[in-house]
Amino acid sequence: MKLPKKNKTLIVERHNKVVYDCDELVVKVFNGAKPAADILNEALNIARADQAGINVPELVEVGKVGVNWAIATKKVEGKTLRQILAEDPSREDEVLDRLIGLELEVHSHTNPLLNRQKDKLTRMINSLGDTISEAQRYELLHLLDGMPNHTKVCHGDFVPSNIIIPEGDLDGNEPPVIVDWAHATQGNGAADCAITYLHLILNGEKDFAEKYLRRYCERQGCTVDYVQSWCSIVAAAELARGRVFEQDFLMTWVDVVDWV
Repeated sequence: MKLPKKNKTLIVERHNKVVYDCDELVVKVFNGAKPAADILNEALNIARADQAGINVPELVEVGKVGVNWAIATKKVEGKTLRQILAEDPSREDEVLDRLIGLELEVHSHTNPLLNRQKDKLTRMINSLGDTISEAQRYELLHLLDGMPNHTKVCHGDFVPSNIIIPEGDLDGNEPPVIVDWAHATQGNGAADCAITYLHLILNGEKDFAEKYLRRYCERQGCTVDYVQSWCSIVAAAELARGRVFEQDFLMTWVDVVDWV
């Protein structure tokens, strides 16, 4: 895979990837530390979400840019929900309702070929080593094992920056496109909600996160306590990603397991 020397614009740069706008394509280039299996799994997740009937960017190519793996998808013209909210904060309720509606729509789909959520969370918690105590690990895995088993498609990072509204029009006729399927699984929608809740807080959107959690639960018909019962589990799993700046916050949630 070759990136164009011209007409290439940086969209975002993270610790393990760089994303470029390349005219008709969006190309995500991973650094050498990212295992090839993870990149191939992300591409497979895009295909499986599409197979389930979810509106995702068209997968164009998986290959290498130099020595680094990359995924190319067809570019979607529009604005993310986060961009829309940043441009006009008065639209918060509108953005929030669209975010929750789309998340519940994703959860209405199934695909038995996706990795199982409980299996993934178990692997991540078991990979923590001495980051948590053996007692905490036991309690977390015991809590996870007792959670209801569902087979809903779960995105794993359902935040406003991963929802593209064509032409930036929340009331338009074109369906939104959901991007970044690296963490997708089949499992319990409440766990997916808990991940979104924690990610919003980590992004400095505490008030928005609290409003999101309440409204999600109202529309889904579950309790806030039920979603928060997943927070210790998903916080521990997030620790496995090794982002040092998030560790103190995530540990406050993991510590809750001591009295659950």
